[in-house]
Amino acid sequence: MFLSNPIFPSPNQQVKPPTVIGQFHTLFFGSVRMFFLGVLGFAVYGNEALHFSCDPDKREINLFCYNQFRPITPQVFWALQLVIVLLPGAIFHLYAACKSINQECILQKPVYTVIYILSLLLRISLEVIAFWLQIHLFGFQVKPIYVCDAESLGKKINVLKCMVPEHFEKTIFLIAMYTFTIITMVLYVAEIFEIIFRSCFPFKQ
Repeated sequence: MFLSNPIFPSPNQQVKPPTVIGQFHTLFFGSVRMFFLGVLGFAVYGNEALHFSCDPDKREINLFCYNQFRPITPQVFWALQLVIVLLPGAIFHLYAACKSINQECILQKPVYTVIYILSLLLRISLEVIAFWLQIHLFGFQVKPIYVCDAESLGKKINVLKCMVPEHFEKTIFLIAMYTFTIITMVLYVAEIFEIIFRSCFPFKQ
């Protein structure tokens, strides 16, 4: 006969989001958004550095201008965004699972309700910060020509023109990622309203 470990919750003690919207958002966040980033993001951005070319087309110039064009690659930025935004919810659910706090407790006990809402507000704040950073880093459109400032290279020509591969596909992908961020924030807000409504008007079983 095996004794259950109180530190690690058993599968039947795992906590799901306490709301319908939260469960839908978990599915949306965990499947659609990650699939879009992992599969389509790699297809669009995977070989960008190899096909990024400037005039004159030399390896050191291409690398210098590409690093100027992409201080951080979009795949890395969006992956960090997903991890950071998921972290507050993961910490809360881990704590709830270890303390055997089920879905009903989160909705019925004010202290757990407030903590869960605060975790949602923190995730909204992180999404807003990521949204602003994405605008600052990538803008809303990828132009076919990037003007590179090559003055520090000591070349005769200080301004170089570089070709950005698949700029139209990247623009569509950018818009899609902005859309995912907006949908995520709307779902967070809707979940907060659902929690407040269910706390004020509990369902009778």
